[in-house]
Amino acid sequence: MSILDQLLEGITTRDPVATRALAAEFARGLAPGTVLALHGDLGVGKTTFVQGLAHGLGITGPVTSPTFNLFTLHRGPVNLVHLDAYRLSSAREFEQLLLDEFLASPWVLAVEWPERIAAAIPPEALHLELRIEPDQSHRFQLRRRDAPELAPQA
Repeated sequence: MSILDQLLEGITTRDPVATRALAAEFARGLAPGTVLALHGDLGVGKTTFVQGLAHGLGITGPVTSPTFNLFTLHRGPVNLVHLDAYRLSSAREFEQLLLDEFLASPWVLAVEWPERIAAAIPPEALHLELRIEPDQSHRFQLRRRDAPELAPQA
């Protein structure tokens, strides 16, 4: 079963090392231009997952949350833009800041808090739900954009 099929069914990890390994494996199948929307509450492992994505894309160097900068560009064989949309209030603000340039670009874009800019997320984006289970494991599941819990808001 491919990593994509496994993520569609849902995968659970028990520690950050396993989360980064999962994301690295997933990243190897991502083409430049992919938009990945990361859904989940604070502390569910979004930045840890992006660290694994970076590794899988061949990027070396530290990957931290870009909360105060809004985004970080990580250069490698495939470039990665890590966008934290938490401080954005709307898709319009996203466009006014010219961040929408990242949507039509030659890199992979990973968006934390995509619901803040839902109208700007393209229909072909991949949506990954992250959550912490009662046993403190981390659950990762790809969802369709039209799933009720991930539907964009006008």
